[in-house]
Amino acid sequence: MEQTIDRLVQYFETLNPARVARMGELYAPQVWFKDPFNEVQGLAAVQHIFSHMYVALDRPRFVVTERIVEGQQCFLTWDFEFYFRGRRNAALQTIRGTSHLRFNAAGQVVYHRDYWDAAEELYEKLPLLGSLMRWLKRRVAG
Repeated sequence: MEQTIDRLVQYFETLNPARVARMGELYAPQVWFKDPFNEVQGLAAVQHIFSHMYVALDRPRFVVTERIVEGQQCFLTWDFEFYFRGRRNAALQTIRGTSHLRFNAAGQVVYHRDYWDAAEELYEKLPLLGSLMRWLKRRVAG
């Protein structure tokens, strides 16, 4: 299993638009995927999500920071770095999250669930929405 995880980590840390097409080397055809914005089934749908990332964002990349492997599943913690497209003097943005992955007997990913806080990691960084989210956070915190 460690070699499978090594290949997967290397794939995500070197991901680019052309490599999205090679996702089928690591993912099963009927993979299930969920993140804060999407819930899809099937390799083509997952590839579409990752392809769209390169349209919506500038220089997106994953940096895997930790891994925990248990049997036919693992958790990867990661930093997702990117720049907002179309902004002058855009600052590097980072989303910190984790992925829960399950594998079939052939070592292909059949379950991929990403966990990250969309409010803190994304919404608070947007100009108008960010102000509102930070204000709400302060109000709820007391």
